[in-house]
Amino acid sequence: MAVCPASAHAQTSVADVLGRPATPEGEPKSYLEELILFSYIENSYVANLRDAGRGGVNELRFYDHAGGYTFNAAELSVKKDPSERYRLGYGVVITAGIDSQKNHSLGIFRDLDDGPPLYRNTEKFDLPEAYASYLIPLGSGLTIKAGKWATLIGYEVYESPKNLNFSRSFLYTLGTPYTNTGALASYQFTQWFGATLGLTMGWDNSDNNNGYVRPIGSFVFTPIDKLSATVNFLVGPEQNRNQMHGGVNNRWIVDTTIIYTGIDKVTLAVNFDFAGEENDPALVATRQDANSRWGGIAGYAAYDWTKALRTALRAEYFSDPQGVRSSETIAPGNNVDLFEVTLTVEYKIWRGLVGRLEYRHDEASRKAFSLQDHGLTPTSHAQDTISLALYYQFF
Repeated sequence: MAVCPASAHAQTSVADVLGRPATPEGEPKSYLEELILFSYIENSYVANLRDAGRGGVNELRFYDHAGGYTFNAAELSVKKDPSERYRLGYGVVITAGIDSQKNHSLGIFRDLDDGPPLYRNTEKFDLPEAYASYLIPLGSGLTIKAGKWATLIGYEVYESPKNLNFSRSFLYTLGTPYTNTGALASYQFTQWFGATLGLTMGWDNSDNNNGYVRPIGSFVFTPIDKLSATVNFLVGPEQNRNQMHGGVNNRWIVDTTIIYTGIDKVTLAVNFDFAGEENDPALVATRQDANSRWGGIAGYAAYDWTKALRTALRAEYFSDPQGVRSSETIAPGNNVDLFEVTLTVEYKIWRGLVGRLEYRHDEASRKAFSLQDHGLTPTSHAQDTISLALYYQFF
């Protein structure tokens, strides 16, 4: 929760839904109070203010990749963290809608021939998380978790209401995994320091494609109550077995998120990544150095004007020196730097009904947007969109 904007959302338990009285403060919670529900539906309309090309496609975007109306998501999430009273925990998240096509991990509703950005052959429903966890009474408590879960990497998450902005950053879209499948062990060493280490099947991979497991980890520092810093890493070979050149070719990423909420009504965050891959398949045939690199930084500032009204600003720089992460519009081997600024106005209309109005400007160091000539030739350095999103959060 230290790295996720969702921490600002009040949690709804099964006990709350059933109207059960809360356990007195200082006493262990009941099982129903520990069982947390989260559910929402979301629709959006995105308009590209320039000649988008390719039938209104918003290039290098993710959930807002297609212009016009989209039924984004319907989700039901049931989670229970392990506790001293009830040591077994678990989580199951089921989603439907266009967003689900983008969330699939390899082996769960997606095969090797289904790739970004459209995933046309995949189902419009998904199982983004399904895991079990257990609290071992060792010291302050060692938590073991196994299954599929939202990645430790990054500040933004796949669930739109838990993000400050409607659209996703380039760091999320191009630079990081969305889910991992594997096992984790977490331990809180002191009040201000905790760590998580584990093994995964890789980036958005639930069906190991090369026989290797990839180490993952997270180190969380909380020097004061309103300030947290998290350093995450993931390393290991991601290429298919038949793509490997000369043995193991590791992909790696180091991700850092810093969050400060010490100013009343203000949320401040910064997220920066450094990543790369040895003998990147996209570069092997270019006769250049085949080792790729990418990374960037995104800053966030949000202000709650009232209980109903919030504005959020994101500014970002993403570097793709060999164009491998931007290959949707940039030929591999060509350097591109991407910039974006996003302003989101969010208003809580009624109960769980929330509207978002968002303006976003994308800029590239070379032509990367408005693909013409049958979708092959980028014709613009910039892209501007206005989005209107409406979601209803049930729990």
